[in-house]
Order: sequence, then C-alpha cells, then structure tokens
Amino acid sequence: MRKPVLITLAMIAACSAAWAEPVTPAHHALFSQTGRASYYATALEGNLTADGSIFDGDAFTAAHRSLPFGTVVRVTNLANGRMVKVRVNDRGPFTRRMVIDLSEAAARELGMFRRGIAKVTLKVLKADQP
Repeated sequence: MRKPVLITLAMIAACSAAWAEPVTPAHHALFSQTGRASYYATALEGNLTADGSIFDGDAFTAAHRSLPFGTVVRVTNLANGRMVKVRVNDRGPFTRRMVIDLSEAAARELGMFRRGIAKVTLKVLKADQP
C-alpha cells in the first residue's frame, strides 16, 4: 500500500520540477535551455506584463517561467543560426511544449514570425556580454 503512494509522490515531484524550477542567482549565469519558442500575439499590445511594464511588441522582450525579471537572454534559432538578445519581463509560456514566448520584434529578427514557432537555444548573458 505504501509503494503506490511513494510512486505517485515521486511522479508529482518530477513533473513539478520540470515545469517551473526556479533559477537561483548562483546558477543564473550558467543557465542554458533548448526547446521551442513562440511569440506573443499583437492583441496583447498595451497589456501589463508580470513585472509591471507595458507590453510592447516592438521591444526585444520575452516571457520565461523561472528566470528573474530583467535577465538578458540570447536566443538562437537553431534552424537558421539567427540570434537576438531579449530581456525577461513576463511569465510564461503556459504550455509545456514551449520554453519561451518572444515579442513580435524578436520573432521577426529570428526569422520565425511566419511559422510562429522555432526550435531555439537560450543562454543567459552577463551584463557586458555581446
């Protein structure tokens, strides 16, 4: 009887850790991630983001589930090698299939605007890193 409960608890812990594991400042500079990116719809233009700023599709910003607000991330489109730097100012994406939601400007720069999604690599940058 104890075994099913332990298995269930282990499964829940594993799923929650993969969903939104916080990135601590000590691990912040080492953080990289590969997965799919999507971008915000223009219908959200002017709405408040999670950090309290107003969403602007022309700014190079992004939503990430766990990176601290203000973190600068280099996003690389693995299909074409194009890169862009974005600042995390919102939370999301709220689907497990995606690792980051980008502004429209960032999506255009990466060459993923028409498809709507792209496989990307994320790398947290230091303030002085190109």
